[in-house]
Amino acid sequence: MAMSGTYMTDVPLKGSAEKHYKRWSSENHLVPDAIGHLIHGVTLHDGDWDSHGAIKSWKYTLDGKEQVFKERIEMADEKMTVAFNALDGQVMEELKVYIANLQFIPGSQNGCVCKVSVIWEKRTQDSPEPTMFMKFLEKMVADMDDHILQNEE
Repeated sequence: MAMSGTYMTDVPLKGSAEKHYKRWSSENHLVPDAIGHLIHGVTLHDGDWDSHGAIKSWKYTLDGKEQVFKERIEMADEKMTVAFNALDGQVMEELKVYIANLQFIPGSQNGCVCKVSVIWEKRTQDSPEPTMFMKFLEKMVADMDDHILQNEE
């Protein structure tokens, strides 16, 4: 098994790239209202909701267990890219590095594609690869699309 790696996938979305980027970059406080079945709360610890380098904690349920993910956000408006750099939480018990990246690319129609990537490095050879965190991230992005579409109508 590899000690580190990068997972990548494309998630096709029907909502606009701009609205998705805005929700994930500067409207994290609204995420629990949109996908509360996955994310139960987001708490701001340092910075502002829409500031580069802000530190937040996310409460979520994965595999039937309530967990916390503390991260520092980085944003690149010109590329509509958001990076969540893990600082603490259950994901960091088995990993030294966990960075989740979302890039929203406008499509030829109204929709867009979200390029999802996760950069990771395990703490020990025995630690499992973080495939369940990648699947969870994909589901969050896909489920947010329904909420974005409801608000576009």
